[in-house]
Amino acid sequence: MSSSIISTVATELSVAEKSRGIEPLPFINDKHGGVIIEMTTPMDPGAFSASLKAALVKWREQGIRGVWIKLPITLSNLIPPVVEVLAVQEKSGVLRGLGVWKFPTGVVEPGEDINVGAVREVKEETGIDAEFVEVLAFRQSHKSFFDKSDLFFVCLLRPLSYDITKQDSEIEACQWMPVEEFAAQPFVQKHELVKYILEVGLAKVDKEYAGFSPISIKSAFTDKLSLFYMNRRDLDRASG
Repeated sequence: MSSSIISTVATELSVAEKSRGIEPLPFINDKHGGVIIEMTTPMDPGAFSASLKAALVKWREQGIRGVWIKLPITLSNLIPPVVEVLAVQEKSGVLRGLGVWKFPTGVVEPGEDINVGAVREVKEETGIDAEFVEVLAFRQSHKSFFDKSDLFFVCLLRPLSYDITKQDSEIEACQWMPVEEFAAQPFVQKHELVKYILEVGLAKVDKEYAGFSPISIKSAFTDKLSLFYMNRRDLDRASG
């Protein structure tokens, strides 16, 4: 690509973008028919995304063969984090054979703490090692299993491994799934519980939501320990 053509392409991009109120991105052409975007000054992430989309459309029309983005660590906020969830398809139960992706679930064993049970169930079903972070929410229902009341806890775990080994006896399939793809499932759109789980989970990712984390406490009457779950973040703020 000659320097005159490079100049023409850059000018066309700038004029077209400015006419639509889109800020042009700084770039240079490389030796292989591609372009290198070199960001050196702060920019609003939303504006950067809009400018990048507009530039990619034009570069595709121009036959540009590749696009590279050079970002200093101070501008890493321009690239949104990829949010994925661990999802499974069950081999049995009401969702068997329907192609529905759901969160791993399970039952806490007698005498087992909630945080321990959540980590164990994820490990058993998916092979993923994880650490407990918080209880994000819980649901209470009555006349559930064996006509008993039921508490369903929504737990946030932090993965310590990423290679999946599914439990063949219970799980048909398992994968790391983009949260947008998970949320777009008709099953998710139809069920309020799953929609709320996603909502609080994403709010937690954005650091706008605080769940309940456990602390060990001792009984006033015995030496027996128990776990007390609380919103530690807001307690610290109130205490400060």
